[in-house]
Amino acid sequence: MTRTRARRALAVAVPPLLALGAATPAAAHGAPTDPVSRVVACSPEGGSAAGSAACRAAVAANGTPFLAWDNLRIANVNGQDRRIVPDGQLCSGGLPAYRGLDLPRSDWPSTRLRPGSGLTLRYVSTIPHTGTFRLYLTRRGYDPIRPLTWSDLPERPFAEVRDPALTDGAYRIRATLPTDRTGRHVLYTVWQNSSTPDTYYSCSDVEFVTKEKDLPVQDRAEETAKAAVPAPDPGPSAPLLAGGAAAVLLLIGGAAVAVRLGRR
Repeated sequence: MTRTRARRALAVAVPPLLALGAATPAAAHGAPTDPVSRVVACSPEGGSAAGSAACRAAVAANGTPFLAWDNLRIANVNGQDRRIVPDGQLCSGGLPAYRGLDLPRSDWPSTRLRPGSGLTLRYVSTIPHTGTFRLYLTRRGYDPIRPLTWSDLPERPFAEVRDPALTDGAYRIRATLPTDRTGRHVLYTVWQNSSTPDTYYSCSDVEFVTKEKDLPVQDRAEETAKAAVPAPDPGPSAPLLAGGAAAVLLLIGGAAVAVRLGRR
């Protein structure tokens, strides 16, 4: 799938995703759309990504389509993720309804990123909740064709954001990526609610590239723009990570959703 085709596919797909959630409030919560999570990419509304070999295999293994893309949650975990969610079942949260997401493959729809760059994770949600987002990235040497286990993830998240605002149907979590990753990895997002007893889990497949030519066109333009502008005086030291309100760009007046979805 090309970058352009992926953008068009999800530009069309995200509004139906939001509409689907609004139509089923009992199962309407959220999942990452950028970097795209497996459950969103492989849902019936995932556009071209849903037709990928990995997604077809996931649906076959699952035995049913991923209709409830926003409802991958477990109640009463209370921060005991590593005790409750079994090794090899991190992407499904150990839930049988999502077991196809745990397939160890190297061809999941992925998002291209640059090591050490800024990341803005967009997490679509149809019902606002308070809580803490924790972002983990698989360790160096991660092998995508082996089942994902807790030992593949560091003990501490590289980003943790509490109570970001839900704006225009999405949370936006800002962080700085580690500098020492190359190739394929999994961005693992844990959203522990404080307004409900639920914790949500998601796997977003990413591919780290170091050459500018390997980045999607939009990201190459952003890198060029950054290089052309002198860096401001940073002033006093500030926290590395910050949470903030954000939005997935909705399809309004012909505007497309911008998602960084790429494949090998």
